[in-house]
Amino acid sequence: MFEEVEKQLLSLLKRSVAAVCSVSSAGHQVPQHILDAAILEIPKEKSFGDLSCSIAMKLSSFLRTKPQAVAAAIIEELERLARKEGATLIHHTEIKGAGFINIFLSDRVYQDLLRSINEEEEGFGRTDAGGRGRLLLEFVSANPTGALSIAHARQAAVGDALANVLGAVGYEVTREYYLNDEGNQIRILGRSIWLRYCEKKGETVDFPEDHYQGDYIGDLAAELFNDPAMRGKIDGMSEEVRDSFFMEYGTQKIMAVIRKELDDFGVSFDVWYSQKALGASGKVEEALEELKAKGYIYESEGAVWFKSTAFGDDKDRVVRKSDGAYTYLTPDIAYHKDKFQRGFAHLVNIWGPDHHGYIPRMKAAIQALGHDEEAMDVIIVQLATLFRGGVPVPMSTRKGQYVTLTELLEEVGRDAGRFFFLMRKTDSHLDFDLELAKKQTSENPVYYVQYAHARISGILNSADKRQDAGLDLALLGQPEEKDLMRSLLEYPFCLLVCAKQLDPYSLTVYLQSLASSFHRFYDRHKVLSDDAALTAARLYLIRAVKIVLACGLKMLGVTAPERM
Repeated sequence: MFEEVEKQLLSLLKRSVAAVCSVSSAGHQVPQHILDAAILEIPKEKSFGDLSCSIAMKLSSFLRTKPQAVAAAIIEELERLARKEGATLIHHTEIKGAGFINIFLSDRVYQDLLRSINEEEEGFGRTDAGGRGRLLLEFVSANPTGALSIAHARQAAVGDALANVLGAVGYEVTREYYLNDEGNQIRILGRSIWLRYCEKKGETVDFPEDHYQGDYIGDLAAELFNDPAMRGKIDGMSEEVRDSFFMEYGTQKIMAVIRKELDDFGVSFDVWYSQKALGASGKVEEALEELKAKGYIYESEGAVWFKSTAFGDDKDRVVRKSDGAYTYLTPDIAYHKDKFQRGFAHLVNIWGPDHHGYIPRMKAAIQALGHDEEAMDVIIVQLATLFRGGVPVPMSTRKGQYVTLTELLEEVGRDAGRFFFLMRKTDSHLDFDLELAKKQTSENPVYYVQYAHARISGILNSADKRQDAGLDLALLGQPEEKDLMRSLLEYPFCLLVCAKQLDPYSLTVYLQSLASSFHRFYDRHKVLSDDAALTAARLYLIRAVKIVLACGLKMLGVTAPERM
C-alpha cells in the first residue's frame, strides 16, 4: 500500500523533472545519469521536510540555469501534475539552500503508512528496488588455525546483517565462507600440533616463535596422545603422511569450533567453499591458462607473473614462484573466476584491514577475466578493541592471547555482541565497552531499543481487544505522534541507504532514534485513556512502531523481546 504511494510520488517527481528539461534544454537530450538522480531522500533535519531531492543542483549546470530557478520550475510542474491527477500526497513544498526541493507530506500519506505497516507487518520496507540479481557475499573466511577473534566476530556481524538488508531490497543473496584449508598457515598449524604431541611423548622440542602458541594446540595434541590406538597409528606413519594427517586433523577440529561459534552467534552460511577442493578441481590452472591466452601472463626471473598493471595495479604480481609453488593470489584469482561461473552478477567480499592493499590486484584479476571492476565490491572492516573497566584487553592471535567469540558471548550475550559490533561504520575502528554492553539501563543502546519493543508489547497486551473498524487516524495530531510517524517513514529509506553503502551501521542509528521517539511520546502522552477513539488510534500507532522495531532488530540479528 505505502509502496504504491512512494512510487506515485517518485513518478510525479521524475515526470516533473522530464517536463522541465524538455522545455529548458533547447532540444538537447539530458543525460540519463542526471535524470536517474531524481530520487527522494530523507532530510537530515526534520525542519527540511519529510522528503528531499537535490536534482535541481545536478541539472543546473546542464541547463545553464541557477539551481533555485530549476527547483522552482520543478515544483511548479509537480504541483500542476498533482492537481491534474487528483493526488493528495503533498501538503506543501519549499526550496532551501542551494536548490534543495523539500516536500512536506499530507496527513493521508502518514495514515496510509500506518495502515501499510500494520497490514504488511514483516513485509513492510521490503522492496525490489535496487535489486541486481544474484549476489555472492563472502565474509569471515577465517583461517582454521584457531577460534574466531573479535575481528572475525565483527566481520560476521556485519556480513550477516548486510546479507539480511540486501535480501530485503531485492537481491538474491548467497552467504559464503571461503575455507583456507591449505597453504602455509595450515602447514604451521599441523606442525604446531605435532611439536606439542612430541612434548607429550617426553621429547625436548624447540618450538618456533612463529608457530601457534595457544593452549588449544596442546589440547589438540593431548587428545591424540591420550588415545593409545591413535598413538600407534601416528608412530607408524611416514613423515609425509604424518604431516598431512596433522594438518587435516587440526583443520577439522578447529573448523568444528568455528562452525559452533558462528551458530551460537546466529550466523549461517549457504556455502562452505574449500580452497583445497578448488586446487584439486584443476580450476587454478584453468584460470592461469585463460589469463595466458589473453596475454596477461608472462615469465621473468624464473617466475610466472600476472600483468596486473594493465588494469591499474601499481606493479605486476607473481602467480607462480620460481620453485613452482603458487602465491596466495593465484587460487584467489581462480576462486573469483569460479564465483562468476556460478552465475553471480555481483560479488561482495568482506575483508580485514590487512587486506586493503590486496584490492587493486583482485580488481585487476576480474577485469583480466573479462568482468567489469564494478561487479565486485570489497568492504574493509576495521578492527575492534575490547575495553573492560576502561582498559583495553590485550590480544595476540598467534600467541593465543585473545578473547574468543565464545568468551565474548558468554560475557555479554548474542544480542549485545551483534548490535555493538554494528554501531560504527565498517571503515572506522570500534571500541567495544564490555561493561556498557552488560548494563540493563538506557545507557546501553541495544537495551534501550529492545526495551521500547518490550514496553509496547506490555501496553498492547494490557489493552482491551479493539476493532480497527472506524479507526480515526486523523486524531494523531500531537507533535510527538507526528514525529513517530515520520520516524516510521524513514525505515524503508534506511534499508536502501544501508544497501547502497554496503554497511548496516545506519540501521543501528535509526533504531535508536525510533526508540527515542517512542519513549519521548510515551513519557508525554497516555496511550490507554477514557477516550476510546484516541486510544484505538494510539494503539494502532505504537503497534506500527513495534513492528518496525522488530523488523529492524531482526535485520541486525538481534531479538525483539516481548518483556524485559
